[in-house]
Amino acid sequence: MSKLKSGFFGERAIIVPTPIIEDFKNNPLGSLLHITDIGYYPKAEFHHRKRSKEEAKQYILIYCVEGLGWFEIEGIKQKVSPDHFFILPKGKAHSYGSNSNSPWTIYWIHFDGEKADYFSTGFDKPTQVIPEKDSRIKERLYLFEEIYSTLRNGYSKSNLEYSISSLFHYLGSLKFLAAYRESLSSKQNEINFIDDVVHFMQENIHKKLTLKDITNYSQLSTSYFSALFQQKTGYSPLNYFSQLKIQDACHYLDFTDMKINQICNMLGFDDPLYFSRVFTKTMGISPSEYREKKKG
Repeated sequence: MSKLKSGFFGERAIIVPTPIIEDFKNNPLGSLLHITDIGYYPKAEFHHRKRSKEEAKQYILIYCVEGLGWFEIEGIKQKVSPDHFFILPKGKAHSYGSNSNSPWTIYWIHFDGEKADYFSTGFDKPTQVIPEKDSRIKERLYLFEEIYSTLRNGYSKSNLEYSISSLFHYLGSLKFLAAYRESLSSKQNEINFIDDVVHFMQENIHKKLTLKDITNYSQLSTSYFSALFQQKTGYSPLNYFSQLKIQDACHYLDFTDMKINQICNMLGFDDPLYFSRVFTKTMGISPSEYREKKKG
């Protein structure tokens, strides 16, 4: 039912059929907001798009989680770094693309509707989403998967309406970034030092963090931090980070139909065979065996 694009290893994309979109526009919810395309491109080398103002028929959200890129709106070019997003406005000539030396990994959504301009205003420049103790990046990425998986399951009225209800939340979490973070601030204030570091790991679960990256966040010496982390958790920082990645992999194996190589790329593993070895060592069975195993 869904048309999947191809071109980047591990990519996922859905293009909602035009007749479905046109019909949904007459829906009270769809008239306010609707999705035309949605996807995820990991390490999208040579990715490039260019549209005239006549071809720019939707608003386009691009959220870069890793690598580098750029975009240009009516002749003004801007660079994009990791943990930044931007929204290309409807009806304006634009182009965008991945950096050739450090290709970007992006989540993207094409959307339109009466409220689309409201959510896009002010985001025609790179806006940073900083991974820190009160950030909720992982929750937002899960919300993206909720939208994607719902549309992947078909275009029934309930699926379309639920995906748009979730999109309101997703776009709201970006437009009202401070409020989104502060809604859990009272809980976050109670976390201890190790919980803070683990949260940092979770917010960067899609990246290949080094021990130096984690140590820099802790603001302690490498030896002292590693000893303290080992004492509190029973594992080294990188071993614990690897376990968190496998925990996320289990989530995607349980609740999505993503291919194993797609999950591998999403969690920062370049080599599917290495990912499978790490998964098997952690879980005792391979990713494919885990997916087939009855649970609950």
